[in-house]
Amino acid sequence: MPGTLLLDCEGLSKLYRKDRTVTALVHAAAEEGIRVVTSVMTTLEADHERIHPARVKWVLSRIDVQGITKETAEQAAPLLRSHRLHGHKYAIDAAFAALARTAPPPVTVLTSDPEDLALLCGPTVEIVKV
Repeated sequence: MPGTLLLDCEGLSKLYRKDRTVTALVHAAAEEGIRVVTSVMTTLEADHERIHPARVKWVLSRIDVQGITKETAEQAAPLLRSHRLHGHKYAIDAAFAALARTAPPPVTVLTSDPEDLALLCGPTVEIVKV
């Protein structure tokens, strides 16, 4: 596989809202055979009453929504401990980072929070601010 494009909350929200930049990046990735991924937790974070449920369903049917498993949590916990982070915000970011770290490379993350995710994902994951 030629790589993975991961959408965090802002990346997914912008895709829901048909943001031209994010939509173009996702479309280009799909055309290149790059897997477009988000986490199931991210779908909850990005859900908003102003986004029509049919739009959410349509978008999610076209990307790979990864579950957060016990194994994901086992990979995320050391990330939190090693950076002395805790709490629900960082837990969601750490689980997302664990997905990014194990995704087929090269891996690119679209995020509005590049500092935290760069810290948790490490140097092998490209972080793009959206």
